[in-house]
Amino acid sequence: MDTSTLHNVPRNTGWVEVICGCMFSGKTEELIRRLRRAQIAKQEVAVFKPKIDVRYSHDNITSHSEQSLVAQVVEDASEILSKAGDAQVIGIDEGQFFKQNLIEVCNQLADSGKRVIVAGLDQDYTGKPFEPMPQLLAIAEYITKTLAICVVCGNPADRTQRIVNQRERVIVGAKDIYEARCRKCHDPLL
Repeated sequence: MDTSTLHNVPRNTGWVEVICGCMFSGKTEELIRRLRRAQIAKQEVAVFKPKIDVRYSHDNITSHSEQSLVAQVVEDASEILSKAGDAQVIGIDEGQFFKQNLIEVCNQLADSGKRVIVAGLDQDYTGKPFEPMPQLLAIAEYITKTLAICVVCGNPADRTQRIVNQRERVIVGAKDIYEARCRKCHDPLL
């Protein structure tokens, strides 16, 4: 067996994993995959999503490909601390919808020995860093950047293009409001 591709998994400590990328790049799908593997390993799992995200379900994290997992809905990241209970693995979807206190919550959970996996957009629709995700990337032990396919040219896409004329930073939506674009085809002023 070639062991050069195996990762060293921390033992007797917690850690933070961040899955980031643009919309339609498979972030939630990857989060669900990791959480299901933890469940198969008979680890206690707790899953959380922000109250604002009601696109596909009120009480599930759901990928655009319709994979889903039951989740607890929280308004503020601080609620995760009391609701995580004895879970060994904590999954948090749509990290960009939480306030800056998500960073401290993730640190506290990891410091208490838990594996914390956060998925979220690393850039907003203008291509600017989408807080608190950049700060989470800085503290994470493991980072996965997912890419979509640009709907204009077919290149790898790392940007989210808003296709409606609304300028608020946060508008919750899916294919009716956003599409994946590469650097060249992304137009933040559209």
